[in-house]
Amino acid sequence: MNLRERKKLETWRTIRSVALRLFDEQGYEATVIEQIAAAANVSRATFFNYFAGKEAVVFDQDPEDRHTWQTLMHGRPADEPLWDALTVILTEFIESLRDRMALQRHLKAESPALARSGQNFGEQFFTALRQWVVSRAPHTDEPAATLQLNLALAAATTAYDTWPDDESFDGFMRRLALCLRQARPAVATR
Repeated sequence: MNLRERKKLETWRTIRSVALRLFDEQGYEATVIEQIAAAANVSRATFFNYFAGKEAVVFDQDPEDRHTWQTLMHGRPADEPLWDALTVILTEFIESLRDRMALQRHLKAESPALARSGQNFGEQFFTALRQWVVSRAPHTDEPAATLQLNLALAAATTAYDTWPDDESFDGFMRRLALCLRQARPAVATR
C-alpha cells in the first residue's frame, strides 16, 4: 500500500472511530454528520467521500477486511468438509467483530431508523462467502453447498437473535458454537 492509500485508510478509520464514539455517547439519531466531520477534523464533503451516510459508518466493513476474508476462505484445505470450513470462517469473521458488534447491536436497539435498515454488519462478507462457496462446490453439488451455507448463516443468525442483552461477547461466541454444532446434524457429510 502506497502512502496515499495508507492516508485514505487512516482517514476512513478515523471518521468511523469518531462517529462510533459519538453514536455511543449521544445516540445515533442525535448525532449529525457535521458533528462527525468536525470531530474527525474533515469537511462534510470529505465525510461523503468515504461514507454514503451515517448508516454506512455503522455497517461498512474496513477496506482491508476483504483481503483478510479472502485469505481466510482460500486458506481452508481443499479436502476439508464444507461445513467444517464454514464453521471456522464464520467463527473467525464474527470474532473479528468483537470490538464493534456489541455497539452496533446497541445502536440498532436504540435507533428506529437503524433498526429498519436492510443492511447488516456482515453484508459485504456474506456476499464474498457465498461466492467462495459456489466456487468451491462442483457444479452438481452447488445446491447442497448453498444449503450448507444457508444453514450455517441461520445458525449464526439464531445465535445473534437469541443473544441476551446482559450476556458478554464471549457468551455470544459460545452460543454461536452451540448453534453451529446443533445445525451440523442437518448437514450431510461428504
